[in-house]
Amino acid sequence: MIETMNRRGLLGAALGLSAATALGGRALAGEDPAAVVERLFRTGLIIDGNLAAPIDDSAPLPKELADKVLSSALTAAKVTVVGPGTGYDDTKTILAAYQKCAEMNPTVYRNVRTVTEIEALRGEGPVGLIWSFETTEMLDGQPERIGEFAALGVKVMQLSYNTASPFGGGVMTPAAEATGLTELGRQAIASMEANHVALDLSHSDERTALDAVAVYKRPPLLTHTGAAAVHPHPRNKSDRAIRAVADKGGVVGIYDLSFITPLRPSQPTVDDYMAHLMHVLKVAGEDHVGVGSDAVLTGWDTSPESMKRWDEQNEDRRKRGVAAPEEGRPPYVEGMNRPDRMKVVAAELLKRGVRERAVAKIMGGNFARVFRDCWGG
Repeated sequence: MIETMNRRGLLGAALGLSAATALGGRALAGEDPAAVVERLFRTGLIIDGNLAAPIDDSAPLPKELADKVLSSALTAAKVTVVGPGTGYDDTKTILAAYQKCAEMNPTVYRNVRTVTEIEALRGEGPVGLIWSFETTEMLDGQPERIGEFAALGVKVMQLSYNTASPFGGGVMTPAAEATGLTELGRQAIASMEANHVALDLSHSDERTALDAVAVYKRPPLLTHTGAAAVHPHPRNKSDRAIRAVADKGGVVGIYDLSFITPLRPSQPTVDDYMAHLMHVLKVAGEDHVGVGSDAVLTGWDTSPESMKRWDEQNEDRRKRGVAAPEEGRPPYVEGMNRPDRMKVVAAELLKRGVRERAVAKIMGGNFARVFRDCWGG
């Protein structure tokens, strides 16, 4: 059964310490927060709603890199397997590479398709990889291809990237051109439901997102986004969209991208990040919030060589018209650019008075619930 109840009523008009401590479970009562974090990560499901994982299908990962992956303490992470512009044939090749990489690194990665498989990894070491699409070029406007890719293991899909697709609008679609969910989009959602694929609306414009939430019969996802009320940006979602997803039983994951603050020379800080998370917690309730970093699992490489490549990629994105406003700063938050960034978030939630049971939901319990509702089993 889909659980649609949320806890917005517990939070009141503002989420200060007194409101936050109303959120479920035991209070710290003088207990060392570090010990609470370690308990949460030892016993709970730790799921990041969107990460980029290091993948190599030519050889096993070097030990130093493998150790970094495992130091994340993640049970599982949703990974976007292809970027914008990737067609049908190339997508199948890339999926095969992910499969081969996991097979060559059995102590590091495990491709997962069910929550039961994710739960089996709790405390076992390998990080479960949940394959996802956030673009639609590989579908070529054909909803029936959703079933084909679902059979290959893709468990989360979107209706559009930043620009419009045959299925609906993207966050960069001009308002005058917004169509909302198209008839093909309705067919795509029906195919996702039939093939037990979770619907992610992170890159959909508001009209498409609201249309899709109304049509989709299961809990929808905003796996990696921010709060427009904290910083207005096309990639950040309005309170209306956040409430709609929560009211349908879904989850909103907060990302580490530079879009959480206005454009400035410095990187966003942990406090900037927490402003978005705490706002969404106030709007949606503890059952409907998660972490969707949209960052590099092992941490962003800040070397000059890496930054040069990043600038080149940004220029290419701008030329292709898929870049969002304010792109330029690398995708990380100062203080969270590390494999175990989820522990940082958990500690910050406890510091702000959110109780242990609610933190456990935000760390992965909420995503696990929605995945089970969408995938079955």
